[in-house]
Amino acid sequence: MKKFNNIIQLLLALFFAISLVYFLAFESVKGLFGVTELHSGTVVTFLLVGLILFLASWGTASMALKGVERELVKKELEKNELKAKLYDLEQGLKLKRFESQEKKVDLPEEEKENSVIKPRQNFK
Repeated sequence: MKKFNNIIQLLLALFFAISLVYFLAFESVKGLFGVTELHSGTVVTFLLVGLILFLASWGTASMALKGVERELVKKELEKNELKAKLYDLEQGLKLKRFESQEKKVDLPEEEKENSVIKPRQNFK
């Protein structure tokens, strides 16, 4: 769509450039196209063709822009998903480290319970 948009914009610029040259140099080129006099209908026809080309150019530009915006939204969503996965992986590594540290801390407590002195028992 971007290529088509560029072609339409170039066509529009070329059309108005040719129209400008034609109307400015009408006296010297009027016999070339078989037009002896410049009527208002001819000018209106040129302007209507230019308007149609302009609207086509504007429409293709807006469609190309919407396509780029859609791609940008998709890329943002993909980036956010990758960030979430990376965060989960980092949290998983931190959790594993925390659990291994917790086991190291728990081991000495178990050793204390297995000591020679037995805990006191209450009798009634």
